[in-house]
Amino acid sequence: MLIRWYGQSAFLLSGDHTVFIDPFGDMSGLAARGIEFNYPPVAGVTADLLLVTHEHGDHNVVEVVGGDPVTIRSTAGRFESPVGEVVAIASEHDDAAGTVRGPNTIFRFELDGVRCCHLGDFGQRALRPAQHEAIGEIDVLFIPVGGGPTIGGEGAADVVRMIAPRVVVPMHYRTPAVNFLDPPDEFIAALGMPSRKVPSSEVDVDAIEGVVLLAVPTAG
Repeated sequence: MLIRWYGQSAFLLSGDHTVFIDPFGDMSGLAARGIEFNYPPVAGVTADLLLVTHEHGDHNVVEVVGGDPVTIRSTAGRFESPVGEVVAIASEHDDAAGTVRGPNTIFRFELDGVRCCHLGDFGQRALRPAQHEAIGEIDVLFIPVGGGPTIGGEGAADVVRMIAPRVVVPMHYRTPAVNFLDPPDEFIAALGMPSRKVPSSEVDVDAIEGVVLLAVPTAG
């Protein structure tokens, strides 16, 4: 299974089927508010399954993904899909029961025998026991670590220790492309595990383990 990062929380997972998570388009309009979001817009991709964790503009631009994918959009439940069952778990985008930034969906699914969990913009202080149980055993965990509108470094490290995946892919943190999040340093220090930076925004999951920082995507 190949993982390709498009920036922020957007990923394309490719194997027997393709899964795209949290697509965004042209975000240049944020500059008027002093917000830098300079990842190249998602374009030229197709998928069999499209997952949207919540309805914010840097996560829900479904029209940029072609291929007429089955789409599961910001809702909880158990759903059949081209990759089998998708477990969509209700959570919150903040630590105030969703009253500040609204709901967030955690997605758990399997692709090519690899158990994946994408936490979206998880903002709770911690996982609740029922959420942890619904997630179950995971091989690859995609987790926000940049604080601000989501969980920060120390809280994210606690979540990783609870889930205990084989591979951790941090996301939604400060890079040269965005200026409104914290870098992943606090998370790496709090977790106390070696991390590896790969020179590409795409990697084969069979070739990695532990904490893996993908290269910042660029145009082209």
